[in-house]
Amino acid sequence: MKKVLLTLSIALANLAWAQFTTGTVTLSTGMTVKLDTSSTLATLTLTGPDTSFLGVGFGGTGTSGGMGNGVDGFIYNSASTTNTNLDYTFAGVGNTPNPDAVQDWTITSNTVASSTRTIVATRSLSGGTGDTAFTNTAGSMNIFFAKGPSTTLAYHGSGTGNRGYAVLTKAATLGVTDVLTENKKVYLYPNPAKETIGFKNADKIKSVDIYDANGRKVKTVKVEGEKISVSDLKSGNYYFEINLKDGSTTYQKLIKE
Repeated sequence: MKKVLLTLSIALANLAWAQFTTGTVTLSTGMTVKLDTSSTLATLTLTGPDTSFLGVGFGGTGTSGGMGNGVDGFIYNSASTTNTNLDYTFAGVGNTPNPDAVQDWTITSNTVASSTRTIVATRSLSGGTGDTAFTNTAGSMNIFFAKGPSTTLAYHGSGTGNRGYAVLTKAATLGVTDVLTENKKVYLYPNPAKETIGFKNADKIKSVDIYDANGRKVKTVKVEGEKISVSDLKSGNYYFEINLKDGSTTYQKLIKE
């Protein structure tokens, strides 16, 4: 009976750390967008011509509702490489959006191939003041988007090929069958812990990224053997992003005493 209860508890815990994704959505401007969420992070993947600025706003539909005053958005432009402005607040149709005082998005990848730029950026789910709060759940949200005419932020033009509106729909990427398959599960123990933790099926782990309760990465650990030290972590809640050798990722929460 205890074994059944333990297996059920682990399954429910793993379900709580499921991931959700919109999948890659092709936009009318020739751009694509994808939004992934985990228990701690939102990851935005945005592609488009490498000769254009690329922007996406969250919320609002139609010509007046999209860029309304105070609406949150993400914009990559050539200035981003010098002042790291990615996080913007729109000031209404016809007005240049303003960079937020605190920049919550961080670019983790910026590549160009065959004249297409791919930007990958991460942020905590809640973001900062004025940011759209993402949830790690299934559901839909409105977006608006624009590109060009250059890599420097400027008026995008009135043509429909330069701007548009879409709906992103997130669905779970981790299923019940996956988390209940005993020989595939990877999880940490004991929990709570003081000095060290071990991993079940540690041989499947490539590396572990540790985040604090605010979504900030604390460190990356390469697992050698079955245990790692957590003695250097302050007391509190931490989230482990466990990267597996097969290319998949699983998530665990640790209470550090």
